[in-house]
Amino acid sequence: MNEVDTYIAQFPLETQTKLTTIRKIVKELAPQATERICMGIPTFDLHGKWLVHYAGFSKHIGFYPQPAGIVAFKEKLTAYKTTKGAIQFPLNQPLPEALIREIVTYRVKEQSVVE
Repeated sequence: MNEVDTYIAQFPLETQTKLTTIRKIVKELAPQATERICMGIPTFDLHGKWLVHYAGFSKHIGFYPQPAGIVAFKEKLTAYKTTKGAIQFPLNQPLPEALIREIVTYRVKEQSVVE
């Protein structure tokens, strides 16, 4: 079990399932990304730079696609609490997998342009 597996395993099953779903989406859309724990939460890096973080909390999943990943999807994120760099997906609602896919795809393209 690696450090990300250990992180996910500490949560209740419902939270584990949602964290694992995000993890699978990122791995699918950014297979070249590397995974680690940074600032205490799971992080994917692409081309040596932070792509996204995600984290479990008692009432929500935190998803951190950098500010540009939030600004670009502002209209689609109105149903969720957001800050400059974070999105909160409530645990009592279905995980918006299609939206997460869009955001991750955007971030992968953004990281590729930077290189």
